[in-house]
Amino acid sequence: MGSGLPTPLVEMRDISRSFGHIIALQNLDFTLYHGEVLALLGDNGAGKSTLIKILTGVYPPTSGHLLFDGNQVHLNSPQDARALGIETVYQDLALVPQLSIVRNFYLGREKTKKTGPFSFLDRTTMNAEATDALEAIGIHIRNPEEPVASLSGGERQSIAIGRAVHFGSRLLIMDEPTSALSIGETRKVLGYITAAKERALSVIFITHNIPHVFEVADRMTILHHGQKVGDYNREEVTPDEVAQMVMGGSPPDRFQNNPDL
Repeated sequence: MGSGLPTPLVEMRDISRSFGHIIALQNLDFTLYHGEVLALLGDNGAGKSTLIKILTGVYPPTSGHLLFDGNQVHLNSPQDARALGIETVYQDLALVPQLSIVRNFYLGREKTKKTGPFSFLDRTTMNAEATDALEAIGIHIRNPEEPVASLSGGERQSIAIGRAVHFGSRLLIMDEPTSALSIGETRKVLGYITAAKERALSVIFITHNIPHVFEVADRMTILHHGQKVGDYNREEVTPDEVAQMVMGGSPPDRFQNNPDL
């Protein structure tokens, strides 16, 4: 990093990841700053999922270094990433439809209370805290004990996002959060991204929807075949230029000789 620049929240230096003879990421530099919404763009097979799995402790990099808030870290599991305050909303949402909203909200983090030698779920506290946490980012639920199976796709997405915002104290990663949602539900999800930023979280927004990027992202990183095409502020490029780069086109001529890309 050049002198005078703020310390990034996340910095990947010369990261590569191979699976046998398949190179998923090659010598990638990636930077995310505090309190910004960064769109991660690329066609299928670009390396987006691999990058995120390295950042969330699912895969170690084959080579390179990962820094979090200026300190080099080695993430050996998703638990290591969560301990740093990193939460992810995956496309499959990681919700259990048969369980209630509140049980899904606290999945793996259940609060308990002791009565003599026995521990029981503290449903009263979980119901109250989950309701308040969801309300804080504009998610209104009818009944925290309602099963997730009874919710619409957009409502399920909102529960997963609300859970990630609540427990993700530093970084929220959202993997295609608006796919398969109605227009109204999509507007809400984009609002949740803005709400997360207002709570001082950094957000990585993975999407194929370029208009959504220009609505909520401050900056974008574009990948192609495991390599970085470039980093761009939203104001520096047009949607058409971004679409061309996502499909494998070269950066616009005005960026060709820029050493920072």
